Amino acid sequence: MNPLRWDVLLVGFTLALPLLALGLRGDLAPDEVMMRLPWCLAAGWGAVALLRLASTPRTPAPAAKAATPRPEQPVTDGEPAT
Repeated sequence: MNPLRWDVLLVGFTLALPLLALGLRGDLAPDEVMMRLPWCLAAGWGAVALLRLASTPRTPAPAAKAATPRPEQPVTDGEPAT
């Protein structure tokens, strides 16, 4: 799965909002914010991958073919029965 998909970027940005807020408030230095942003993208990728894995339906197992005997056909010599 591509880490630059729109759903991964959206979840990564959502997870980065508290980090960006701490950076804007001054609790974290800009270099600390930039060092932690890739982790938000990685966490978003992991969350989307897990959600996609859990939400895809399982494919049903192919049904085993029962060994049903074919009915024997009477042997005819090509002449109609009288």
